[in-house]
Amino acid sequence: MRNILIIGAGKSISFLVRYLLEKSEKENLFLTIADIQLENARVLVRDASNVELLKLDIFNESELKTAIEKATIVISMVPARFHIQIAKECLDQKKNLITASYVSDEMKALDEEVKNAGLVFMNEIGLDPGIDHMSAMKVIDEIRDKNGKMILFESFTGGLVAPESDNNLWNYKFTWNPRNVVLAGQGGAAKFIQEGAYKYIPYHKLFRRTEFLTIEGHGRFEGYANRDSLKYRSAYGLDDVLTLYRGTLRRVGFSKAWNMFVQLGMTDDSYVIEDSQNMSYRDFTNAFLPYSPSDAVELKLRHYLKIDQDDIMWDKLVELDLFNKDKRVELEKATPAQILQKILEDKWTLSESDKDMIAMYHKFGYEVNGKKHQIDSTLVVTGEDKTYTAMAKTVGLPIGIATLQILNKRYTTPGVQIPLNKELYLPVLNELETYGIKFNENILPYQGYNPNNVAG
Repeated sequence: MRNILIIGAGKSISFLVRYLLEKSEKENLFLTIADIQLENARVLVRDASNVELLKLDIFNESELKTAIEKATIVISMVPARFHIQIAKECLDQKKNLITASYVSDEMKALDEEVKNAGLVFMNEIGLDPGIDHMSAMKVIDEIRDKNGKMILFESFTGGLVAPESDNNLWNYKFTWNPRNVVLAGQGGAAKFIQEGAYKYIPYHKLFRRTEFLTIEGHGRFEGYANRDSLKYRSAYGLDDVLTLYRGTLRRVGFSKAWNMFVQLGMTDDSYVIEDSQNMSYRDFTNAFLPYSPSDAVELKLRHYLKIDQDDIMWDKLVELDLFNKDKRVELEKATPAQILQKILEDKWTLSESDKDMIAMYHKFGYEVNGKKHQIDSTLVVTGEDKTYTAMAKTVGLPIGIATLQILNKRYTTPGVQIPLNKELYLPVLNELETYGIKFNENILPYQGYNPNNVAG
């Protein structure tokens, strides 16, 4: 049998495991799921006979080497910063590797060795990055096939709560790593190009410079800019494009409210708050406000943020229990961002029956024979429950499909890469459609970049 080793047993593997188990008999597969914590994996595999659960510490070189020795192919689902350890061992043992994470500089540095070994190290094959790349390249390649010239490309993705489970004022719940949500946009200005001009948005302005868009049948959304929209310009073959913008989707109003945390300093992850474990949520909120022997925390905060008591922004803050004097932080040596994350997890964690939703929106502007055209391509996927989420589905299925493409030698192009080759993205997208992951494409009159559709 062919052994697929999945390293990392977090919440994102549910659909990946289901897919591979469904294919196991036909494809002669055996699954090994390895992690230091295996509780989640036990729930997923139940009484399946062709699965082994392996307790593995990836920092134990001997354990990692032994696990990879037994594998035919390796899928790494650990946090992104740990992929490189697994990648180096895969290279030593000449095993193909698949990850859903962005290609790090360390991973990229292995490219020549990986090519020389004839191996495929496929990265960014999840949702975003992943489905966004493949779906975008499919349309871009089709435009080029009819001698079209790309002049605009905008792309947005959001992990959201489904309407039937949307029961808070923020219209949001965590569907992915909460820490990534809290730290979104940090680490430098967002950069992109619009109508041929390079643009930059510093972090403290990021959530007030949003773009509005509508997905038919699903309502209105807002998008804020990703940190580096220019990262894929050359990879997509868009060096001459006039507008290139990649962003994150939220429901309208989220970004304005989130900006309150940014302005207060609650998203800062660069310093530790003294005696954080003994603070109440109210103490934490008060820590960012001027001292006053008489004014209540609520009054000081409204004054600081210039919001009134009847403002929906105020209701959103109250809903989060930020003024609760009985709830304790209980985190030692915590940064503001870590404390904020804990507070938000109290309110934004999916319940067992909750459903999440993935939304993706691409806008393609192009020119053929001097005439401009536009294609809008949208995707909406709804999860089943807290375990089988839309996020896990759109991350796990592309990984599973690509794994079999590589395992069966239908895709053999060597190197450290992302899924931009037609030989890979077409089979993956075609099979995703059979699981309900299908884009809706509309041809529209060319609209270009509309500055009237931007807030701030």
